[in-house]
Amino acid sequence: MRNILITIVLTPVMALAQIGARSSSSSTSVATQLPLSGRTAETGSAAAAQTPIPGATTSVNTINTTVQVSGPYAGSAPSILRKPFSGKLSLREAIQRGLEYNLGTIGLATAVRQARGQATVSRSNLLPNLSAAFRQNYLTTDIATLGIQNAIGSAIGSSLGGHATPLRLPNVVGPISYFDLRATLTQNLVDLTALNNYRSSQFVVQANEAAMADARDTVVLAVGASYLQVVAAKARVASERAQLQTSDAVYHQTLERRGAGLAAQLDLNQDRMRAQTEQQRLATLENDLYRQKINLARLTGLPPNEDYEITDDIGYSPAPALSVDDAVRKAFLERSDLKAAQAQMKAAERTLAAARAERYPSLSVSADLGEIGTRFSQADHTYTVTGTLNIPIWQGGRTRGDIEQAEAAFDQRRAELEDMRARIESDVRNAYLDLAAASSQVELSKNNQQVARDNLRLTREKFEAGVSDSVEVSQAQQSVASADLDYITALFAHNLAKLSLARSLGGAEAHLAAYLGPEAVITGARNLDPAPGVPSALALVK
Repeated sequence: MRNILITIVLTPVMALAQIGARSSSSSTSVATQLPLSGRTAETGSAAAAQTPIPGATTSVNTINTTVQVSGPYAGSAPSILRKPFSGKLSLREAIQRGLEYNLGTIGLATAVRQARGQATVSRSNLLPNLSAAFRQNYLTTDIATLGIQNAIGSAIGSSLGGHATPLRLPNVVGPISYFDLRATLTQNLVDLTALNNYRSSQFVVQANEAAMADARDTVVLAVGASYLQVVAAKARVASERAQLQTSDAVYHQTLERRGAGLAAQLDLNQDRMRAQTEQQRLATLENDLYRQKINLARLTGLPPNEDYEITDDIGYSPAPALSVDDAVRKAFLERSDLKAAQAQMKAAERTLAAARAERYPSLSVSADLGEIGTRFSQADHTYTVTGTLNIPIWQGGRTRGDIEQAEAAFDQRRAELEDMRARIESDVRNAYLDLAAASSQVELSKNNQQVARDNLRLTREKFEAGVSDSVEVSQAQQSVASADLDYITALFAHNLAKLSLARSLGGAEAHLAAYLGPEAVITGARNLDPAPGVPSALALVK
């Protein structure tokens, strides 16, 4: 009798428990919204600028060239432990270290990894999802809440005594112990929203990969420009040391003339003051050199100090022959930031399609297969197969809101793409203008430097012959110093303009040798002199 009661009572309870363990069909997919702007990765930059020097009457140099590096591109991760350093830094090694350890490229590399992970998650909604679970249940239940107590009691009472009083069953039965071992499979067969979400995530990956390539171009510009600044600072120090040697020589000559009664004490004092002034200028320029070297070290992952030597003296070389219009077309084909903007717009287009697809029906299937029972030896084989056709009718305006968000992002990114094209063309044209101005400055400063050196030689000969005083020598010496600095500044501006042009065209890493010279980039520690009569800055001041 007891076995009969347990069987009758437990049968519907087990059935309900088993049904509750089955998997349900997947929920309705929604569009994965993108940020409004596709330029969220642009957290830093590197740029070179030329500004005119108003009222420059004592110098042939009329432009001031500056380099601005901001955001993560101004920092780096330490590289010494992972990449040994010899203490001598070439341009090629500096750029390689920057590409590996500058925070600009590190940040974009992690963004690429994140985008790929998000794309994998989006793809999982289109692929079969298989899972397995083992459940061991131990429970009691109130059969009165199931509505079966009175019916079962009456049926049992009638079967035992005909017109006997219905059997009264307890409200709570159990405890019941059973297990359920089950494998579950779900699959979206038709889900246009999930499909467009995955396509959008693929374009986001492409955009981040293109942004990563653009970040490498930015690092090339930042590190290359910083290296050129160190080269220029080193040349200024060498030039000032030469001026100090000349001042010391003139001072000692005046001292000898004073001892012979051929020079006044006033002349001697003036020469001594000039020599001390040159010594102070040298200290200031050395300080600037050390600061520039520390800045370069910060960009390349080296220890932030000046305890290293640069090995490349980047001299003068003409830029590759390429018309402005051809350069603009080349930039439109190769600029990675333009490719990133195009991919961002395609991602927004797919997200908009995903939002609109929320109105369409979707079809999914789910199935499970397993064993259920009170004992493993008495388990029963069960399965369920469910197909679900989901037809959206009214979702409280959610679909309309998703479409509006997606349309806003699409319009914003389309505008950013159009702006990017204009920015690229302006970058190329500005680089050509800067290059033309710097080229003329190099030629003028080189000619002025030769004239100033000839004047200094002739003036010193007159001074040694006693037909001139030290004032004329000092003036001639200052002209040489000014001409040297003009040439150094012009050469820096010219090389920086070529580097900016390489970056504005795209693929600066691959084209660097064509713009700054193959010897300096590949072999290092060699002075470039590809243009006859226009040597490097250091060669002129030694």
